[in-house]
Amino acid sequence: MTTKEDLLTIRDMCDTFEVTPRTLRFYEAKELLSPIRRGTARFYTYRDRARLKLILRGKRFGFSLEDIRQLLDMYDREGRQQEAQLRRTYEVAAERLAQMERQRAELDEAIADLKEQMAWGEGVLAAFRKAAE
Repeated sequence: MTTKEDLLTIRDMCDTFEVTPRTLRFYEAKELLSPIRRGTARFYTYRDRARLKLILRGKRFGFSLEDIRQLLDMYDREGRQQEAQLRRTYEVAAERLAQMERQRAELDEAIADLKEQMAWGEGVLAAFRKAAE
């Protein structure tokens, strides 16, 4: 049973997770969160807090909302279906990791190229300064 102490208001959720009310309403509209409604007020349960934590982590890792939905669905399943969902989540995570590592390699190459160009420019500027003396 959920007690009043287990519930967070929308303001509490925003403060705890450093998100905006608009963000929470967006995830609710996408059916990723399902707060308890009492009139116009929304109250978030422990389940909602756990789901938001996973949503934010998934976004940080660059997962799509559909990938995040699959990850969240894993916690709503039991038995063999949960195993299959976990396996799929693992596969999606492995694909995302490989993509991030490719991006990092490309970024490392771009950084090295930029440093090289800056070193060249520094040399040219030093030559101009020397010629001006």
